[in-house]
Parts: sequence; structure tokens; C-alpha cells
Amino acid sequence: MVFDETRRLLPSTPLASLDEYCDAGGGRGLAAARAASPDDVIAVVSDAGLRGRGGAGFPTGRKWATVAANRSPAAPTTLVVNAAEGEPGTFKDRAILRANPYVVLEGALVAAHAVGAPDVVVAMKASFRKEALRVRAAIKELDAAGWCEGTALTTLAGPDEYLYGEETALLEVLDGRHPFPRIAPPFRWGALEVVESPSDLGSDAASAARVQLAGPTDATVGPPTLVNNTETLANVPGIVARGPSWFRAVGTADSPGTVVCTVSGRTARHGVAEVPMGTPLAEVLRSIGGGPVAGHELTAVLPGVANRVVPRDRLATPVSYEAFEAIGSGVGSAGFIVCDDTTDLLAVAAAAARFLAVESCGQCTPCKQDGLAVADHLTELVQGRGVDTDVETVAERLTTITTGARCFLATQHQRVVESLLELVGTAARPTTVASLRHLPILPIADLVGDEAVLDERQAAKQPDWTYDAVDSGRSPADRLDEHRTEAR
Repeated sequence: MVFDETRRLLPSTPLASLDEYCDAGGGRGLAAARAASPDDVIAVVSDAGLRGRGGAGFPTGRKWATVAANRSPAAPTTLVVNAAEGEPGTFKDRAILRANPYVVLEGALVAAHAVGAPDVVVAMKASFRKEALRVRAAIKELDAAGWCEGTALTTLAGPDEYLYGEETALLEVLDGRHPFPRIAPPFRWGALEVVESPSDLGSDAASAARVQLAGPTDATVGPPTLVNNTETLANVPGIVARGPSWFRAVGTADSPGTVVCTVSGRTARHGVAEVPMGTPLAEVLRSIGGGPVAGHELTAVLPGVANRVVPRDRLATPVSYEAFEAIGSGVGSAGFIVCDDTTDLLAVAAAAARFLAVESCGQCTPCKQDGLAVADHLTELVQGRGVDTDVETVAERLTTITTGARCFLATQHQRVVESLLELVGTAARPTTVASLRHLPILPIADLVGDEAVLDERQAAKQPDWTYDAVDSGRSPADRLDEHRTEAR
């Protein structure tokens, strides 16, 4: 690891051992944290202005302070490293874990000290085998070196579902259930419920996600949990060791520090790299992706499937939370999927709609059913079988898809599809449409050399979360909860 102004999280070559990490300056953040009070550590992180790198950009210090203030008398706080990335177009968390798991684990130990958490869980997908091997080996090294003192570090191998990365759904998995988002936030209802009987969980004991609220803060049912993204925690050791001014030496006032970006799609190459916050998007695409494929022009960039698409005339926008918000989009997890003049943007809209509709859990009926309708009608239009009523139905369903939504997925669906349709326009599709490419919108399974390898299995996934030849027509929330109830 090299602590400098341009490469803070991703070393030029993967670190082979804890000794190598310490030789590069690792461990100083944890030592400084343990020599200070938890409140002082939280203050340092707050002063640095670190914002969550998982997508929302929420102030990290404020999140830590909220969790610390809601400690439960019933059970200790848990800290969860959210390494369950599944956003199409992003590979940054896995890149960090492969190259330098030590900085993430050190950051987690600092955070555990700050919020009083004796247990740290690194939550990854079971399919992240390379990352899991690195993390488990690193935990053994830290434990042998005495770093874990009073803190238990473990890993969790979870499902491949997209919603597993949503922090309340992740806690459901940690508690042995399916990844169905809750309404109650982690500081109100975290992991490891403390209940008198199953009825205390509400009408549906199979899933705490069915519970609307955790109960009064003076009678917490479940102890609070701090959930932080991999990249967020990787920033913490440098901040605590070197101070807020060092962290703010790069980036912008509202988005300080660096950001790890992934570039894929229609570019000369694919890759992951760290850049200062505030770097123009066009420069990010050139430096990481090598610019457009030779002979073609970029037309739009998708920040995954979480935010509105960035059109060609906005490519000078700085990669920062405030700048992307100003153009009506969002940085998200900084995974940029590039479209060029060969890309069928209507097909991209249909692919994004299908991904999100399939990955919806179905707890909120409009999210699932309106989402599937949007995907189906867009597919009809892409395949040349569409009629005017398909356009009308898509527009109508996009207005109702977010009704009663308990998580952000339905809003994502609305934002990304609406923005792509605005670029496509209402005019008839060109006669040259057959020559346009269908750009897949799928999670990245691996990054091999300069090429992102997509998770092609995702394309065969049914809306009921099976890979059966025919979808059952039942939402995952109903199908899986009923199955769990029958098994008890």
C-alpha cells in the first residue's frame, strides 16, 4: 500500500502479506484509534468528510455517531463490511479485496472500536471465491499478529441476489433469512434479534423484513448494526493515521478523497482504477477505459442501474456527489457502463428494466409487477412488435412502480429507464436499428486482463429467483417465505 495523493487504496501490485502491508505504513490507523476515545475517532472521520462509497454517499461519521448513540442494553453492536457488490458495471470492491484486504480489515477494526462492536462480519457473495480466500487468509494473519484483540472477525457467504447488497436485506441474510429489505434501518433493528417469542417479530416470524419498525428506541428489540461498504472502510486507516487534512488534500470540498471507478461497455478496454474525486467523467473514461472503441463516439454512460444515465453532452461533469446530483444523476458505486453510436439505447433500457424487475423481491407488489410490465413492453418495442399502447403502458407503470417501496430498487428502475427513454425520444426507431448492438446489462463476474467478464447466468434467471425453464409466477417474497414456513 502506498499512501500518496493518487493511489491510496489500490496498490500498484497486490500486497502478499501483512508484513508487506505494515512495511508500507499499514497498522498506524488502528494504533492511533486505540490510543484515542471512540468519540474522538468518530470526530476525526466526520471532519475528514468521508462519504459512503456504496452508492448513497451518506456521511460516514454521522452514520457511526448514530449507531454509537443507539447502543442496546440487550446485546452488543455488530459491524458488517458490505462486500456483496452486484451492481452491473462495478468491480471496485472486489478489486480492493484482491489487492489489499488488510486496509479494509484495519478500517473495520477502527470502526468496531468507534462504535463498540465486538463482532465484525465481512459479507460477500458465495460466488466471490477469490476474494473470500484472500479475506480469510488476511484475518488469520491479523489474528496471529494480535490485531483482533477483543474483536472477532468472521466472513459470511451469501446469495447472488442483487438485493443482498442492500444493507437491511444483508442483515436478513446474516440472521439466516432471505435478502428481503426491511423498513427499519440498521441503527433501529440490526442483526441478532433478542426476542421473547417468535410472535415478537410480528405477524410473519419467517422474516423480520415484514416488521414495519423495530420498536421504541428505549426498548430496542435488536441491537444496532453498523453496515459500511468495502471501499468506505478502506479509507478509514489513512484518515485516522494522517488526519482529515491529508484526506481532503484531494477531491472536492463536498466529496473529498479518491474514488475507485470501474469502466466497462463500449470502450477500448475495461478496468478499475482510483482517481481523485472531482475528476471529469470524460477523463475517467479515457484514463481507465482508453476512450471509445476506435472509429466510434460515446453517446451515453450508465452509472450502473441506480441513477439516471449521463448523456454525451454531460461527460465533462466531475465525478463527485454534488456534480452528479446537479445534473440529475448520481455517482452510485462509480461503475460506468459506456454506450457508443452502435448501442441500441432502447435495448439497454429493456435490459436494465429486466435486470431490476427480476431482482425485485416482490414484498412491494408495484415494484415487482410494474417492473415486469415495463420490461416486457420495452422488449416488445425492441423486437419490432411494439405498438403505441406499449409506450403508453411503460410511461404509466413508471409512475406507479415506486408506490409503497421499502427500498431504493423501484426508484432506480424509474430513474434509469425514464432517462434512457428520454434519450431515445418518441420518434420512430430508425430503419438501421438492425445494425445496432444490444449491450448486456449484467453484473461483472470477473475482470480478466482488460476485459470485464459478465455473469451470463443472470440472463437466464427467472422473476421468481429460480433458473427453471418456466417462471412460477410467484414473487420471491411469497414463494421463499412459504417454503421456509413449510420447512419449520
